[in-house]
Amino acid sequence: MMVGLPGTIFHLPIHLSAIYHGTASECVSVGANGGCSGRVRNDLFHLRDDGILISSIVAAANNLLSLLTPDQLSKTIFHIDAPEWRTWSNPEFLLSNKGIRLDEVSDSIRSAALNLLKETLSPEGYEKALGAMRINGFLGELVGAPQICGEFSYNVCFFGTPSEQQAWGFQWYGHHLCLNIFLYRSTIVVSPFFTGAEPNGIDDGPYKGTRILHEEERLGLELMRSLEGSVRDKVQVFKELKDPGMEHGRWNHDDQRHLCGAYRDNRVVPYEGAVVSSFSLEQQALVKAILNQFLLYLPQRARELRIEECERWFHETYFCWIGGYRDGDAFYYRIQSPVVIVEFDHHSGVFLTNKEPKRFHIHTLLRTPNGGDYGMALRKECEGIRQEWVWEGDKE
Repeated sequence: MMVGLPGTIFHLPIHLSAIYHGTASECVSVGANGGCSGRVRNDLFHLRDDGILISSIVAAANNLLSLLTPDQLSKTIFHIDAPEWRTWSNPEFLLSNKGIRLDEVSDSIRSAALNLLKETLSPEGYEKALGAMRINGFLGELVGAPQICGEFSYNVCFFGTPSEQQAWGFQWYGHHLCLNIFLYRSTIVVSPFFTGAEPNGIDDGPYKGTRILHEEERLGLELMRSLEGSVRDKVQVFKELKDPGMEHGRWNHDDQRHLCGAYRDNRVVPYEGAVVSSFSLEQQALVKAILNQFLLYLPQRARELRIEECERWFHETYFCWIGGYRDGDAFYYRIQSPVVIVEFDHHSGVFLTNKEPKRFHIHTLLRTPNGGDYGMALRKECEGIRQEWVWEGDKE
């Protein structure tokens, strides 16, 4: 876990039990007014009609499950409150191996899984997910590690039973693409998620021209460059990506500048930077454009409602920046409010050889603080959910 004061960050030792059994909010907590009390702010999220076609999603899910063997099913379906929700991760080696792995199943199962993703996400969100997977396969071929980084090196598992009337969800995770999707009737939550790419484009082969995360990069840079004087100075919290002024633990080898990555549920993150409501209308429009890119996985109606929700909190939404903003500079930025946290970060090489962060290796993620992750804040309003399940521990 993590506690701190405005402008400071402190780490405490953490055990897996604490990761699995944090506060009932199952969230990244954000203190009010930049503070770090860690108290969850309740009643920020409610069920609404997101306009999704739940019947089509359920049909796609049931078709996939009908193709699995009993042994596959036993490893793929979990209770809706199971701690396995929270054991997703970005690394190319799996910290939690559950569900079916798409490069180890038949073509029919793999096609059914892709169809589930297609029916769930927006068309442009589905293409973005495919882009991340294809770039991962391109990376594997590039470095001679196709069994580690492949187009289908992804696991899929379910939480609850697919239903048009009851709450359920599924998880899609692997290297550079981790999606947590909660569904209830016409409501959808895609949070938390992680999307990355190394490199972020394909210049050869059947998927030549595929490119992702460039719009998040372009819009963030445009916003930063539009700021002036004391506002820009306030937004740029550190001038270097690994700045000597950073507190101990602020940068780490795996997440680098990210604060809200995998295994960071319930983290307390202080506000930094400048409040968005102080920006010009044109700059606020850029903030909304950035959020639109981060929320691209959501179907259009759900995305529009989510952006409206975020805009209502612009008076308590902060934009911060680490690094430079000249042509070619690598950088990090975060947009953070009581209802959303998005992070964008240029990373150093993992499979490629750049020791310093470069623009072709990008990590992005989104969290919904104050109980929003995994649809936790909505579950009390969902009929049929009885949150009385208790984890009995790992079985021998």
